[in-house]
Amino acid sequence: MVELADIFRRYGPDYIDRFGSKMLPSHHRAIEDIVACRTGQMGGHLYCCENSDCEHLVYAYHSCGNRSCPKCGQDKTQKWIEKQHHRLLPTHYFLMTFTLPCELRPVARSNQKAVYNLLFKSSAAALQKLAKDPRFVGGDIGMMGGLHTWKRDMGYHPHVHFIVPGGGLSPDHSQWLPSGTDFFVPVKALSLIFRAKFHDAMKKTDLFDRVPPSVWKKQWVIHCKPVGNGNTALKYLAPYIYRVAITNNRIEKLKNGQVTFRFKNSSTDQWELKTLPAFNFIHRFLQHVLPKGFMKIRYYGLMAPSRKKLLAVVHYLLGVTEPPTVSPSVENKCNVCPRCGSILRWVKSLPKSTRAPP
Repeated sequence: MVELADIFRRYGPDYIDRFGSKMLPSHHRAIEDIVACRTGQMGGHLYCCENSDCEHLVYAYHSCGNRSCPKCGQDKTQKWIEKQHHRLLPTHYFLMTFTLPCELRPVARSNQKAVYNLLFKSSAAALQKLAKDPRFVGGDIGMMGGLHTWKRDMGYHPHVHFIVPGGGLSPDHSQWLPSGTDFFVPVKALSLIFRAKFHDAMKKTDLFDRVPPSVWKKQWVIHCKPVGNGNTALKYLAPYIYRVAITNNRIEKLKNGQVTFRFKNSSTDQWELKTLPAFNFIHRFLQHVLPKGFMKIRYYGLMAPSRKKLLAVVHYLLGVTEPPTVSPSVENKCNVCPRCGSILRWVKSLPKSTRAPP
């Protein structure tokens, strides 16, 4: 099976020779980490089968931990879900999606940290403002969100997903004001506020003149979807947070300098194949590698870390005396020999090395 690491090993050095001076440090680091992930370069542990008739040696290498690595991201999803349960409320939830118009994407791609920050701040502020209107919620709301930058074919498509409890805390903090189960706020009105807030924020930067004036006159796209209770809402959001632009099982082949991969067409809901030159494939992937230190998961309103006391008030008003709990995930701590099924015995730690794994 072809993996992303295989493509980087074969074509990464030539790609860096050609474009390295224009690449962000985070792009260089992503290539380096993904190539080294779970190889002897990362270090690890050596195990030996306890069966005297087998004595098979197993080398278990460390993961790189890079958030763009397809081997590492999947392991974090369940742990993240478990950590978020203290923020959940016993009410219905909505999934809100705010998308940047296509005219803004070239500016966003070249100025990721600045534009992504504005995307988060403007969308959260717009939703909070409209929710305070007594015609809808009439109080302070909370939300947690994650940045997502790709379409299914790895095209560039920056947007933010928020999960939002269906209701808010009254201005005097004396009651919980529930929203309807199928309606939160009007998305057309929300779109206008979102666009206006983003416009005002961009105007304070030196990027404003690079944006086509027509973008401020078109309708911006926002989706709102009811998603059930808090547990269901977290399961909706988690894949958006820890999924990477492409997983290894979607890469079909690497042949004659061309990479073929599968993606599901959102219009037809059918799987299709796409083939790109290796350099184009690498470029598509790297444009979704976020700048170092950028926070792609953020919390606002009642869910902000600074407002724990208000969140406790909401729990009380909703009849919750303790934050909801979740059963800890069960990890298989018993290593089993892949050859005979017997127990593996730890032999020694393996230091990091630049040599290829045995």
